[in-house]
Amino acid sequence: MNQQGSSSSTRPVPRPSLSHRRLSRRFSTLSGLETGNNNKAQSREDATVTEELAQLKKYEDFTTIDWVQDAAREQIRRRTRRKDAASFFQRDGTWGWRRKVWESYDAAQAWVVVTLVAIVIGLIAAALNIITEYLSDLKMGYCTTAWYLNEGFCCYGAENGCDEWKRWTSFGFANYLIYTGIAICLAATASFLVKGYAPYAAGSGISEIKCIIGGFVMKGFLGFWTLLIKSICLPLAIASGLSVGKEGPSVHYATCVGNVISRFFDKYKQSASKTREILTASSGTGVAVAFGSPIGGVLFSLEEMSSHFPLKTLWRSYFCALVATAVLAAMNPFRTGQLVMFSVKYDRDWHFFEVIFYIVLGIFGGVYGAVMIKGHLAVQSFRKKYLAKYAIPEAMVLAGVTALLCYPNMFLRVDMTEMMEMLFRECEGDYDYHGLCEAENRWSNVLSLLTATVLRSCLVALSYGAKVPAGIFVPSMAIGASFGRMIGILVEWLHSSFPNSNFFSACEPDVPCITPGTYAFLGAGAALSGIMHLTISVTVIMFELTGALTYILPSMIVIGVTKAVGDRLSKAGIADVMIQFNGYPFLDNKEEHNFGVPASQVMTSSTTSLPASGLEVKAAQKLLDDTNYSGFPIVEDVESKILVGYIGRAELQYALDKARKQGMLAPDSKCSFVRSSVDDTESPVSARDRTAFNGIARQNIDLTSYVDNAPITVHPRLPLETTMELFMKMGPRIILVEHHGRLEGLITVKDCLRYQVRVEALEHGGHNATSPSVASTEQRQEVIWNTLRGIGQWFADGLNNLSRGRLKLSPQSTSATNSVWSRLPNSEPDPVHDYEYENEILGGTEELVPHENRDGVEMDVR
Repeated sequence: MNQQGSSSSTRPVPRPSLSHRRLSRRFSTLSGLETGNNNKAQSREDATVTEELAQLKKYEDFTTIDWVQDAAREQIRRRTRRKDAASFFQRDGTWGWRRKVWESYDAAQAWVVVTLVAIVIGLIAAALNIITEYLSDLKMGYCTTAWYLNEGFCCYGAENGCDEWKRWTSFGFANYLIYTGIAICLAATASFLVKGYAPYAAGSGISEIKCIIGGFVMKGFLGFWTLLIKSICLPLAIASGLSVGKEGPSVHYATCVGNVISRFFDKYKQSASKTREILTASSGTGVAVAFGSPIGGVLFSLEEMSSHFPLKTLWRSYFCALVATAVLAAMNPFRTGQLVMFSVKYDRDWHFFEVIFYIVLGIFGGVYGAVMIKGHLAVQSFRKKYLAKYAIPEAMVLAGVTALLCYPNMFLRVDMTEMMEMLFRECEGDYDYHGLCEAENRWSNVLSLLTATVLRSCLVALSYGAKVPAGIFVPSMAIGASFGRMIGILVEWLHSSFPNSNFFSACEPDVPCITPGTYAFLGAGAALSGIMHLTISVTVIMFELTGALTYILPSMIVIGVTKAVGDRLSKAGIADVMIQFNGYPFLDNKEEHNFGVPASQVMTSSTTSLPASGLEVKAAQKLLDDTNYSGFPIVEDVESKILVGYIGRAELQYALDKARKQGMLAPDSKCSFVRSSVDDTESPVSARDRTAFNGIARQNIDLTSYVDNAPITVHPRLPLETTMELFMKMGPRIILVEHHGRLEGLITVKDCLRYQVRVEALEHGGHNATSPSVASTEQRQEVIWNTLRGIGQWFADGLNNLSRGRLKLSPQSTSATNSVWSRLPNSEPDPVHDYEYENEILGGTEELVPHENRDGVEMDVR
């Protein structure tokens, strides 16, 4: 080095060797990080650039958040905020209580947001409980003293009957028709509002929220309109009698509340990582108010929703669930002191011989979950292919069929929560719902419960996924409760038939030995665990529902057996399966992989990189116009490909646009992404000062402030499993692959998922779009669709004939396969909120596709 310095005045400086440049780049980056001389992070101008970029990007729709970059920007904001506060108080001359108050407010802002979110969630949950119960009772009759009261409030305090509550007519068949008609109207209203104003309000939302918390961006999914329509349509969908629940949608509207309220605070509006804390806490609070289980809600968010759960998020989730549950208890929506209708208390003990029957319940839960998941996937595949255009008719038909089939069965006629309340209760005192506790009605009750179990399972598979707010928690619990009560009645019959058997020797004389209600309770927990593949949170939820420590061990036995059977029959719960079905770019940290291949096996080798210097502006702009990549690696030159850094698409476009606005920019101007040694010896000149002067276009543009000089890189031989761990735990958008400083390629989440899908397809026989099994499935779907169209055409012709042409249904379209939802007339098109792009989810890593160019389905191999 000294020799080069002494001779520099007499001969040109030779270009450093390749190894010297690699070492110099590494040492310069390392020294800057060690000494803290990161001028980019500390300069006021770069902090301003960071904020402007954050406002510009806001993370494009259907992309993934780079958590590494988000954390770096948050550190810059924090340092800038503290520096501004220090300078302000120094100018003011006060370092005492004013600064302490400001720091206290800044630290307590998170708790303020969490408190507001919890209060709003509690109020919404109480209002929805009251409205849902009223609309459900409206199908059966009305209150003569006050039309706006449901049956519970109308007959509040009545002991021997209730004369104030009347059925609609005195004719049973007329009540049957009124029941069906109201159900169809409620379902049609819910579907109409969802389709026309907030398509994202349909379904449960748990799968999408898991992806959003993991970093996937779906603009509008947690917006105000989605919150409003979801809150309005949820009671309508449940009261219509559709076999759907409110617990999944409760998670959705609670997360919407957290997102909407946090947007009013700049601290959360600017930081995705801060918003993630609120969304995680809100999702657990939704379960807490739905089940009246604050601890269970916190564990649900930990076990199911979030892959990043630091201690402060745990505390905020706990506090949010606590406040929301307290607000719900203060509202007392059922006027019984209970947070949920099916809360129950048990004072009888269980016996060890019942463990055999508990294992039967656990096996049922695992089998039910596997069968339901496969059946739902088949229905969803058919629905996306043929019924996307007929959202409102589908909801109406489902509601009508459900009402016609469920009304004759006393366990299906009432609301599912009310049914669980009846099945959970012990046979004590004068309680006896339609002879449920009478021995002479035992076999008729068994037949009714078996019918309810089978029929409800079929209806859940058909209804869950319709374009209305729909959850699967309560329907699954209702199925498990009816099956469990049936098993309990059979066990009670065995005891009454063989009271002196040694098998029942633990039973005390003159005391009821078998409590069928506990079997219903455990069956509900088994079905819920089987469909969601949850263990700890379900156990705690069931414990908080009963408040009895006695049945903790039976609950753990049942759920443990369910988990073992469920893992054997299906690899994941319905939320994770739907993530894979929809092709969302989400890596589940609960899955274990053993691919045995290096990272180079899945990387994209043909990357478009930019030279560190010498790139013309017109070439850079042409590259942005012609490609859709979300970023570009920076190399020293195209030949050597020595990795220097990485620049995002938004940053590059923003820098070029800003240079044009500040002054004249010649098309042949050069872009500089790194500072050369000559630039380092000169006085620092900011990009803002390098503008056109006296009409002379600048020849060089300094873009070093927009370059990530330390992107995450891996060796080509690093195991793919370790690379996936980096994506899951650190959350980068891309990972660059380099070998001795030379760029070899890049890896995205989509690359990992595509390889995972290929491996799973080979393990399951290598089915593809042309395999016989797929062709057979498509043929069956086509037969079903033609049958449904024939029935619809027959019904339309019959209606036209009966009305003599006055009522005429519109002819069916023949292009149903390629049809999409259409928005309401006179409404502005909004592709972000339209189901036209429902399936076209992008990984948001190395490629972004504009709305007008979207004609493919992301990860169509799924």
